[in-house]
Amino acid sequence: MGRGRATMRKPWLVVTVGAGACCSFLALLVIGTYSAAASLSGSAQSALGLAPGAVPAAYQSLVQRWGTMCSAISPPLLAAQLYQESGWNPYAQSPAGAQGIAQFIPGTWATHGLDGNGDGKADVWDPADAIPSAAAYDCELAKDVSSVPGDHTANMLAAYNAGVYAVVQAHGIPPYSETQNYVKSITTLAQSFSAPTGRLAPSEQAAGAIYYAQSKLGTPYLWGGTGTAAENGRFDCSGLTQAAYTSVGIQLPRVANDQWDAGPHPSRNELLPGDLVFFAKDLRDPRTIHHVGIYIGGGYMIDAPHTGATIRFDPIDEPDYIGATRVTQAGAAALPTALPGSR
Repeated sequence: MGRGRATMRKPWLVVTVGAGACCSFLALLVIGTYSAAASLSGSAQSALGLAPGAVPAAYQSLVQRWGTMCSAISPPLLAAQLYQESGWNPYAQSPAGAQGIAQFIPGTWATHGLDGNGDGKADVWDPADAIPSAAAYDCELAKDVSSVPGDHTANMLAAYNAGVYAVVQAHGIPPYSETQNYVKSITTLAQSFSAPTGRLAPSEQAAGAIYYAQSKLGTPYLWGGTGTAAENGRFDCSGLTQAAYTSVGIQLPRVANDQWDAGPHPSRNELLPGDLVFFAKDLRDPRTIHHVGIYIGGGYMIDAPHTGATIRFDPIDEPDYIGATRVTQAGAAALPTALPGSR
């Protein structure tokens, strides 16, 4: 669930301001920002670089280095695969017996596990071995299906999920819903880990999400709150952002640090209304995110700050600001709903 703020923030506007004044200001702010962005078009393109802060610092250099091992993979794609498999948990173990951050089954590890850090031991529980092994295994699969028509990377991912033989027999991605969803999820999630090469298009649902959040101004905070009648319509930080995007047909995960990967990451000077803005205990590790709000422009967000406070406007330029996410329907849908082990 969302994490309450440990420190009091000074509200930018008190919620006793008349509703009409709030609505008028917000309308002008949103319209002005979208007008300024009207000339921006297109979507983020994949790049070899990783978006700042998208990968935990402990694994960033490994992903960046080994994600360029062959042309079928890239650092963002490798990051998406690892996140999909384990949620960056090096101790994850699935009911089927898959192990570690890259979720190798023991038999596959015995054949494909590498001593990536050169310490004389190939250890499935050591990310310094498992991440290079995942990249090498991807590249081997890509070579095995290189003669199959279609997208080289998609065929490699399909082989990872369904096996090389199935891809060869199908002359591409096999007609299995699990495999097709796996390929789509990884390629979509890769956009969340990519360093954008240009301006990011605003979310079509952003204005609706802001409208929802604005309608909740003045509502008391509730730890774990999701706005149900039993909770008297109260929210915590991620409960509010989840409900705001649910109101426009996008289902976000419940916890703030899981919402981080629901789309690409605009830089501070590229923020637009509707972007989710995040705050973390460790600015090198998005898994330590403890708070989220909805950006409204001008350096401010609507958020549910902490126990004893109400949903309000707050500045985003705080020392614990880690970055932002531009929520997309595809990005939210691609997020894993269940991961092995605990986070």
